[in-house]
Formats: sequence, structure tokens, C-alpha cells
Amino acid sequence: MRMRTLWAVLLGLVGVVAVASAQTAMPTAAPAGSVKLHGAGATFPAPLYQKWIEVYSKAHPGVAIDYQAVGSGEGIKQFLAGTVDFGASDAAMSDAQIAQAKTGAVLVPATAGILVLAYNLPDIEGPLKLSREVYTDLFLGKIRHWNDPRIQALNPDLKLPEQTITLIARQDGSGTTYAMSQHLSAISEEWRKGPGTGTLINWPGVTMTARGNEGVAGRIKRSWGSFGYVEYGFAKRLGLPMIHLQNKAGVFVEPSFAIGQTTLAANVAQMPANLRLFLPDPDGEAAYPIISLSWLLLHSHYADPGKRDALKSFVNWALADGQALSEAEGYIPLPDNVATLARAAVDRVQ
Repeated sequence: MRMRTLWAVLLGLVGVVAVASAQTAMPTAAPAGSVKLHGAGATFPAPLYQKWIEVYSKAHPGVAIDYQAVGSGEGIKQFLAGTVDFGASDAAMSDAQIAQAKTGAVLVPATAGILVLAYNLPDIEGPLKLSREVYTDLFLGKIRHWNDPRIQALNPDLKLPEQTITLIARQDGSGTTYAMSQHLSAISEEWRKGPGTGTLINWPGVTMTARGNEGVAGRIKRSWGSFGYVEYGFAKRLGLPMIHLQNKAGVFVEPSFAIGQTTLAANVAQMPANLRLFLPDPDGEAAYPIISLSWLLLHSHYADPGKRDALKSFVNWALADGQALSEAEGYIPLPDNVATLARAAVDRVQ
């Protein structure tokens, strides 16, 4: 009897230990969302999109959203292949690309930002100014050193080094590259007839490449004598100095959130019905010369109504409450009239 009791106790202990061990071995994981949404695309707005996802997910634990910042070109490619629930692009989509979308495509402007020319010249004290002709020639590889007489004439109070100018450009297909090259095409006939506008450009001159806006900003930070084109927030976060660019009115403009906001507000009245508004050279005495909208790409039809409804809810939230998070991340909230048009586009998704 005692032996049977002892065995019962031992077996009970073994069971307790086994259960405890199994519980200890089980990985601790956040509860999975009942709806999972996958997106991919532009790096230009990625910090803002990630912030939106973070804030929205806390309030809606039943929805799990994943966004991969792989560049606009790759984002469009994955969207057309149907491997993501939504894409993102700073170049929107062309008519030819939209025609390839088997489930249709709805372009939704989601945010905007200014494109800056950040640089690395640590011994320069004071703002660096460049005229339209001069910074175009920098991109064309015609001006090779920072102490070139044309740059020095625009900045007589700066002691510029005899240092080779190196452009840091995007390695991947990029809407940021599209916006930069579109601006250069708008202000320079030589550029328009030469490298032209595209998401990938064969840059003249001395060039290094990096992947994504974050990669370009990081490479500028590490490379003395370099300059490159990045979204304002990326340059600001790394403390990179930014060139004061000459606008259409001939005014040299310092990039800032405020000037980007006023520039966008003054130029969105021309928004077309398809919401593909490009501003390669905006009007205005104080306008900043390089500004870009960024679009979310939604399928016109979703086979899964759960995904459709969850995605529409998230995007509508981003177009309303989410806009308040823009400035802290370095982006320009959409003007009310543009946000209204964007929400109407979301309503067309079936």
C-alpha cells in the first residue's frame, strides 16, 4: 500500500514537472491579429507608416500590419504580383502599370515631404546656397570640386575646400529618385534630354549608391565631401546640414517643415481626378522647390472582405487621426481638401 502511494506521489510530481517544463518551453509571443495585412514599397514615408502602424495596432489588437520598406519600384512590383495587400510609391503608378493590375488599383495620396540635398562638409560654418543651374550641374557631373568658382561666388563668406564632390544616390528603384530627376527635368533642358526622369538613373560624375533613404542619409553622414538627395526627416534625424536651394522665383529657401507645409498648401488646387499630382517645380515666392506626395496603392477588389475592411479602416484612420503624427516624423500632413479626396478614393475599394 505504501509502495503504491509512493508511486502515485512520484508520478504526480513527474506530471507537474512535465507540465511546468512544457509551459516554460513554450515561446512567449504577442497575440496574433485575427487579420494580417502585408504591405511593401517606398522608403521615403516609411518612418511615418511604421509610426501609424504602431499607434493603430495598439488601439486595434485584432489587426496585424506589416510594412517592408523596399523602395517604390519593388513595392509596385509586389503589388502587381499580388503578393502584398497594399503597396506604396512616391512615383504613384503609371497608366501602363495600372493596366497590369489584375484586381485594379486605387491610388491614395497618404502624406507628403520635401526632398533635400544634404551634405557633409564639417568645416563649413554657415548655410550653403546653390542656384538651380549650379546644383543641376553638380548632378550632371560638370562641377567636380566644392571650391569651384561658381559655388564660391554664391557663398562668398564660406571657405570651401578643394574636395572632390561625390553624389550619394539610390541603388534601388526609387520614388525619391523619380521626384529628384523629375525636378531636374523640369528646370533643365539638358537634364531632360539626357538622364531624364525615372526611378533608376545613370548618374553622371562621381557617384556612390546606397539602398533606401536611410542608407543614403547614413552614407552621407560617413562620407566627407559628399551630398545626396533624401527626404527631410531622414536628414534631420542624422543632423545633416541641408543646402538652401533657389526656387522658381529666384529665392534661396532653407528646407523646413513649415515651408514644406505652405508650399504644398499653395499648390494642391490643381489636384487631378486620378490624384496623381506631381509638383516638380512648385509656384510661390517662398516655395521650396522639391516637394513630393507619396501614395498608398490599394487593390480595387479584395477577395477577403475581412482584409478589405481592416485595410480601409486603417487607411481612413491614417488620413484623419494619423496626419497629426506627421510633423514629429518629418512629414507634411495632407491639406484637408486632399485628405477628403483621398478618403473618397478609399471608399471605391470593394
